Amino acid sequence: MDDRQAPGWGGETAGRHGAGMWLREFALALGISIFIIVFLYQPVKVEGTSMMPGLADQERIFINKYAYRLGTIERGDVVVFRYPGDPSKNYIKRVVGVPGDRIEIVRGAVMVNGSRLEEPYVPKAYRDERSMSEVTVPAGSYFVLGDHRNLSSDSRDFGTVERDAIFGKAVFAYWPAEMAGKLR
Repeated sequence: MDDRQAPGWGGETAGRHGAGMWLREFALALGISIFIIVFLYQPVKVEGTSMMPGLADQERIFINKYAYRLGTIERGDVVVFRYPGDPSKNYIKRVVGVPGDRIEIVRGAVMVNGSRLEEPYVPKAYRDERSMSEVTVPAGSYFVLGDHRNLSSDSRDFGTVERDAIFGKAVFAYWPAEMAGKLR
């Protein structure tokens, strides 16, 4: 029987080789993670109750910062944007009107182009009785509402949100753990 070891198996050389491989793999994983966080996804903390029950105060979510560079913003998307009244603040709301839509609110019922919008994400307890005269969403803008209608500051108060102010689509909740999952 031969006492010699195969190259790369055991001994001091294998330890250094293994540590080098581990370090290289770690650096690669770190680089990929940084790329994803910087260019694709960003962790965000929800502050406030305007998106309850879907998103709770202090809940942590990921937003996709790249989603709207190639894709379009659609009715029902939960978006993060710079608040029109103070661009240093970020808001999170649901898109209910896209450019060209006619939006009217009649005793809490959202009407889009003359038809009532079905909103299964807004439970009865979170609705309000507010009304608003019809407005047409301008080109390059969106009409947004919070899901907790009776506690939300939204397009009913500050008007439509320009496309350039929207910088992400809320896609995944990760904390607290019991709330983790894909957002609707």
